[in-house]
Amino acid sequence: MILDRIALILAIVGALNWGSIGIFGFDLVAYLCGGQLSALSRVIFTVVGLAGLWCVTLLFRERSEIARHE
Repeated sequence: MILDRIALILAIVGALNWGSIGIFGFDLVAYLCGGQLSALSRVIFTVVGLAGLWCVTLLFRERSEIARHE
């Protein structure tokens, strides 16, 4: 399912951003979008968070359902 792949990509981007914050103290999204409180940064953070929630559903799907969609 295409939505699953998009959500997974966004969750990975979010994880990499959190990794850069943890290791280097550098927030790439905030840097590129004009700060953590800018409207664009907040939209990106929200979309990535929603993608993470969507990815939680992947954990609870039946294997046969996942194979049927591929």
